Amino acid sequence: MSEMIRNNEEKQEILKEIVTNLNEGSDIKSVRKQFKDIIKNVSPEEIAFMEQSMIDEGVPVEHVQSLCDVHVKVFEDTLEKQKTGKALPGHPVHTYKAENIHLRVLIKRIKKELRKIVKGKSKESFTSILNDLKKVEIHYQRKENQLFPFLEAVNFTGPSRVMWGKQDEIRVMFKEIDSALEVDDMVLLKNNVNKLLKALSGMIFMEEKILFPTALRKLPEASWKEIRRGESEIGYAWIKPGNLWDPNIVKTGVPDFAKVAAEARKARGEDPLSVEKETSSADKNDREEAGQIPLDVGSLTGTQLNMMLKVLPLDISYIDENDRVLYYSQGKERMFPRSPGIIGRTVQNCHPPKSAHIVQKIIDGFRNKEKEEAEFYFTMNGRFLHISYYPVYDENGVYRGVIEAGQDVTGIRALEGEQKLLDW
Repeated sequence: MSEMIRNNEEKQEILKEIVTNLNEGSDIKSVRKQFKDIIKNVSPEEIAFMEQSMIDEGVPVEHVQSLCDVHVKVFEDTLEKQKTGKALPGHPVHTYKAENIHLRVLIKRIKKELRKIVKGKSKESFTSILNDLKKVEIHYQRKENQLFPFLEAVNFTGPSRVMWGKQDEIRVMFKEIDSALEVDDMVLLKNNVNKLLKALSGMIFMEEKILFPTALRKLPEASWKEIRRGESEIGYAWIKPGNLWDPNIVKTGVPDFAKVAAEARKARGEDPLSVEKETSSADKNDREEAGQIPLDVGSLTGTQLNMMLKVLPLDISYIDENDRVLYYSQGKERMFPRSPGIIGRTVQNCHPPKSAHIVQKIIDGFRNKEKEEAEFYFTMNGRFLHISYYPVYDENGVYRGVIEAGQDVTGIRALEGEQKLLDW
């Protein structure tokens, strides 16, 4: 075993050397020739672990992200031959791959429309396909909010952070294409679309040859069941998941949610016995009604408190003193996508790598009692949004976390005059 570990460590050092040589300008062909024995035997996990170890050693995520396309290119031929594992319809991986099939079709279609629009043809068909292509955002949001948290729970964080950064680059590319369309610059449009399609194709390759095979081997069945149950909170791009793989069916053929929850928490390193046994929602409500939650003024049952928080026109989240997300409100309309996968996740990992330092600055300011509020407001999709962060301290003044409150204030901003009477 020690020999195997040593050999694995040596291989990891060689893989890092390959990436370093590429960063310093080495030719891909010469690198492939020099390290052909290593390259031809590399696995998806080894590439993912190499990225992870580079980040753990202090290499900035953005730097690993910038090298991502190049080092994937070096290992492309080997990864292409890898068996990636199969998943039944309904399994999250099968759904991701089904979306990728549709994405490939859209890539081919928009290439054809690009040639037409550059020659002066109508923009209508191109714009329609472009808008359809933008639904890939749902695919990415589901990865970021529902798949990545479970990978983080098994210490598989580096590659997902790199991939999130690459997805942010793609989001910027969509905006650049919109800008080129607005000014009717066909040369710029062509360059931006080609750049986008290359990035989208590269992301498909990284998902199917590195991310999904590794995730299938690292995550237990219980985690995949939790992932599947939370996916509907985000939604799906272009397709509906199949039903051959059912997350609610256990070996007995009867759903056993208590066992599922215990297995998932055990997989995350938590004590499965500390989890209260799940029962029907009616039984749960009866237990809550039996005991009031004492508040500073008055008291509420858990059911009443939950209903109150759901009806407020706010997005509310609570992050504890250990930077873990413990709660988010289930309102009718949400400003940003959220799913159950983020519960227990560090708040830093709930944001793109490029903005994680801002989150950390806010937390540090609150923890050190240097600041009492952080405020942001901006326009997104034609709506004016306001987000505030507040520190939470207990009666002894000890820091206990952060409350995030977000609201769509578009209508409030537009108010004029007064209204003191009921208008309905």
